[in-house]
Amino acid sequence: MEPINTTEIILDLLNQAATAHDIHEKEDLGGRRDEEWPQWYADYMTRRLAELGYRIVRAADG
Repeated sequence: MEPINTTEIILDLLNQAATAHDIHEKEDLGGRRDEEWPQWYADYMTRRLAELGYRIVRAADG
């Protein structure tokens, strides 16, 4: 199994989220700025990570 490049995954997801959020603001909010954008991004990225088969787990202590 090839090592996971976490930075590349997060960067790709942030770019996808930015594109999707722009559409959300234009189409769903009528061009208004989304004051709740951090929550929207978190929800989007959580959903996309799950769809891609990733999950975040806390590393074991020690």
